[in-house]
Amino acid sequence: MDFSSYKPKGKIGHKHLLNLLDYSAADIYEILHLAQSLKSAMRRGKKHELLKGKTLAMIFSKSSTRTRVSFEMGMHQLGGHSLFLSSNDIQLGRGETIADTARVLSRYGIDGVMIRTFLQSDVEELAEYGTFSVINGLTDDFHPCQALADIFTVAENYGHLNGVKLAYFGDGNNMAHSLMLAGAKTGMNVYICSPKGYEPDQAITEAAQKFGSVTVTDSVEEAAAGADVLYTDVFFSMGQAKDPKKEAALMPYQVNPTVLEMANKDAVFMHCLPAHRGEEVTESVIDSTRSVVFEEAENRLHVQKAIMCLLMGKK
Repeated sequence: MDFSSYKPKGKIGHKHLLNLLDYSAADIYEILHLAQSLKSAMRRGKKHELLKGKTLAMIFSKSSTRTRVSFEMGMHQLGGHSLFLSSNDIQLGRGETIADTARVLSRYGIDGVMIRTFLQSDVEELAEYGTFSVINGLTDDFHPCQALADIFTVAENYGHLNGVKLAYFGDGNNMAHSLMLAGAKTGMNVYICSPKGYEPDQAITEAAQKFGSVTVTDSVEEAAAGADVLYTDVFFSMGQAKDPKKEAALMPYQVNPTVLEMANKDAVFMHCLPAHRGEEVTESVIDSTRSVVFEEAENRLHVQKAIMCLLMGKK
């Protein structure tokens, strides 16, 4: 079964999106097909108020341009409402427990909470004690919304996912983790190329390998050869101090014209943004015709709208 041949049912058996470990290929395809439909509706100017009367609270312990704007605009386009809650606006992290925050928000009739924070355990605790749907907008371990937008972008470019080789270069961070899971479950061949000492988490890697083809290597040549997608992320995630030792280890994994030349001739370049030109990627690559980073960024909107509809819509 591939994305291109899957017949959507219009529902998934989940209340939350905490990570992609418990999502099946069918669940992922449901999200991608609905995203495709919602994107088409928006392009045609067709109203699609599928969440009319629904409210999404957005908790930000980590700031983000794309996450905030895409979720806010997504709820607006779906006919719902959004509440922006920064760490300065609420008591979370200043004495009130996550469990108590979840109970309070539940009493106010919130339908969904998107949380972008540091600890994965915070997201899971919010889901345990709240009556609403919880969407992981990013943690130190996972970034599922971005990974789903990424593979949606791949599907748009190639028409399918099965057999597509995606090569990720750099730190084995939350993006590497979520790309391994999303890619393995949808039949992609995922290569994570990191220097020794900066590989993705071993337990998450082993979990992803049970679902499909995932290779971790420190060889740029092995990862790039025959790749359909070249992907990278910043060397230092939000909240991490710049470390000269880590930077020196990661610089040989920069995506540059030499790496691009190793890939397939129609390979595309992807980056979750924001990018640091001259570090993880050269300007000549990210600004080239092979780059789809802004299509990828737009697709956050459509995929997250699909996620919200499937989790928060009528059951």
